[in-house]
Amino acid sequence: MVYAVVRAGGRQEKVEVGTVVVLDRVKATEDGTIQLVPVLHVDGDTITTDAKKLAKITVTAEIITDLRGPKIIIQKFKNKTGYKKRQGHRSELTRVKITGIK
Repeated sequence: MVYAVVRAGGRQEKVEVGTVVVLDRVKATEDGTIQLVPVLHVDGDTITTDAKKLAKITVTAEIITDLRGPKIIIQKFKNKTGYKKRQGHRSELTRVKITGIK
């Protein structure tokens, strides 16, 4: 069993070949692929965490689609002062499919 833990968008995701992951918005190259930075690589019984060995490993993914996350409502209120504030936010996301771990 081969899998890797990659760093993407301030988080770490465990991925295998064929896994579909939702990341923060990333820009692709002309052919629609991206490279992800591995933090850990597991190949059977071999576990790699050394930075020099991880630099030789590439995790590639193809972009499926860009999407937006759910709307988050931020409300602030202070009692007896008449202060209230309402704000919304939607995250820009990208859905990717892992195509190779080499």
